[in-house]
Amino acid sequence: MYYFIINPHSRSGYGFKVWKRIEKLLKLECVEYRAFLTERPGQAAEYADQLTKGCQEPRIIVVVGGDGTVNEVLDGLSFCNTITLGYIPTGSGNDLARSLRLPRSPRKCLKKVLRPKYHKLMDYGVVTYGDDVVKHRRFAVSAGIGLDAAVCHNLLYSRMRPLFNRIRMQKMNYILVGLKQYLKAKPTKGYMLLDGSKKVEFNYIYFISAHIHPFEGSGFRFAPKADCSDGKLEVCAVSHASKLQVLFILGRSLLKRSHNKGLRTYQCREVQIHTDRPMAVHVDGESCLYQSDLHIRCIERKVRIIV
Repeated sequence: MYYFIINPHSRSGYGFKVWKRIEKLLKLECVEYRAFLTERPGQAAEYADQLTKGCQEPRIIVVVGGDGTVNEVLDGLSFCNTITLGYIPTGSGNDLARSLRLPRSPRKCLKKVLRPKYHKLMDYGVVTYGDDVVKHRRFAVSAGIGLDAAVCHNLLYSRMRPLFNRIRMQKMNYILVGLKQYLKAKPTKGYMLLDGSKKVEFNYIYFISAHIHPFEGSGFRFAPKADCSDGKLEVCAVSHASKLQVLFILGRSLLKRSHNKGLRTYQCREVQIHTDRPMAVHVDGESCLYQSDLHIRCIERKVRIIV
């Protein structure tokens, strides 16, 4: 039995079109399945919780959506028994699919799910935040505070996003929103505490991101050395007095340069981040509002995924 959790609204309705094609293929091959289509934010996590909480038998859950849908499913999973994830990307950014080198064709992704040759045990991250009420949020790709999160926040409410999705220019939308947020960005002071021992202070924090996978933001490779199965976070810090230097870093990340001069990277199992004023926070592109203190840790090789 396959359990499909589908976000029909991903990429402005593209997810629904893909699901209808997948459903026809499943019926042609007489595959036993159940489908759960989301209607609102957070519902994918609820479905994942219902399917896995207290479950004593192995389950295959296939996500049809974008990075945000995967994030919700991961956040709702209960690892009581062997859970195997399949992924058919239909989102705007698809950074997880890019990192795992999944096919662009939904049909080919479905073929991998139904006839898997390889599985990967993948790390995931957990962000803890909040002053009065402490919250925990899992992430599959990356979490960040500052400029990258501000871009994610803006994209979530962008009126132009559906248009760019329809004409398949999602990256251009991200670049335009990114330039707008770059011009508005104001750095702040703060510090990081790596693995509870190494303290790194900054005077001009534009953003700090913690990565399980190399990419975020629809193809910006901020963490080329990130390995999703090594039990470590690749933490990237952009902190410069020169705003022009920040622009160069963003450009080199977009061009996927292996050595990005000016981008500071650190490896650790957990990191505490403090900024002198609240800044935007995201997990896999989803908003965690504005925070000034984060604790991020890596959970090693817990997610079994078909690749």
